[in-house]
Amino acid sequence: MSLFTNKTLLITGGTGSFGNAVLNRFLKTDIGEIRIFSRDEKKQDDMRHEFQSRMPEVADKIKFYIGDVRDIASVRNAMHGVDYIFHAAALKQVPSCEFFPIEAVKTNVLGTENVLTAAIEAGVKNIVCLSTDKAAYPVNAMGTSKAMMEKVIVAKSRTVSPDKTKICCTRYGNVMCSRGSVIPLWIDQIRAGNPITITDPTMTRFIMSLDEAVDLVLFAFEHGESGDILVQKAPACTIKTQAEAVCELFGGDKDNIKVIGIRHGEKMYETLLTNEECANAIDMGDFYRVPCDKRGLNYDKYFNQGDAERNTLTEFNSNNTALLDVEATKAKIVSLQYIQDELAKEGK
Repeated sequence: MSLFTNKTLLITGGTGSFGNAVLNRFLKTDIGEIRIFSRDEKKQDDMRHEFQSRMPEVADKIKFYIGDVRDIASVRNAMHGVDYIFHAAALKQVPSCEFFPIEAVKTNVLGTENVLTAAIEAGVKNIVCLSTDKAAYPVNAMGTSKAMMEKVIVAKSRTVSPDKTKICCTRYGNVMCSRGSVIPLWIDQIRAGNPITITDPTMTRFIMSLDEAVDLVLFAFEHGESGDILVQKAPACTIKTQAEAVCELFGGDKDNIKVIGIRHGEKMYETLLTNEECANAIDMGDFYRVPCDKRGLNYDKYFNQGDAERNTLTEFNSNNTALLDVEATKAKIVSLQYIQDELAKEGK
């Protein structure tokens, strides 16, 4: 973690699952300061007390800033002396964004513009923004707003020298046991003696842990170039497989899984790289890197200087990645600290 020695890191939306994972990973390193920027004073107070209790020797490295990415003045107030930013603030729930799409635009699109503008003004060296697989071929308001967020990121990267401010974007799928995700809901349903509810048993989703989400952001931070979108070669499973894995772990009835149908704005499978992005994607082992298009607004180049070469890789989605069976899914789920804590409550 030498890159972060005595540095100041700002996490927008820092009271969420990702922010907590970063604190758990970074607090005991030689990082100088971690700033948590969010609009919810209750969550900030809860986080403050938790880390003061659990890591008292390093908790003073955390500084809390109340603000909203929609308000550029409050963002600027948190930027002084910041070296690096992880931009995680977002509206993420698909159904709520479907009903309030303008709210998604205000936070995910305009909020990102505010963060990047304030960061460039303050001379922040490196920014990694968090996006989602739903931004690829978006069919819902959340995905569409995140797709526009990515366009803002790429456009901003063209306006500033990467030697001054590097801006990258990560795109990943479902993070297991993050706030608002389905596994904690299923555990509650099992404990209440109710059947697990799933949308469609054949629906597939990428799955990753919070630690893997942090790994992806750190990989982008270190290896990405300005304007890049980076994705992890994540595995996937069907919703039915994931539900059965949770049933086996927590004593649910696999034969009593209730199918309730697809919710507003959901897809049958998710895409991490579109076919068009695959044309230029760079294979980096466990990750793909998609460089931004550096061409300007001289449209003649689009017609006269096109590139006939392209990769053989096609669309990378949750149907054509490695699909996990129940046992492999169980192994991935049980590796999570949240699951280990919940199993311990039941004496397992």
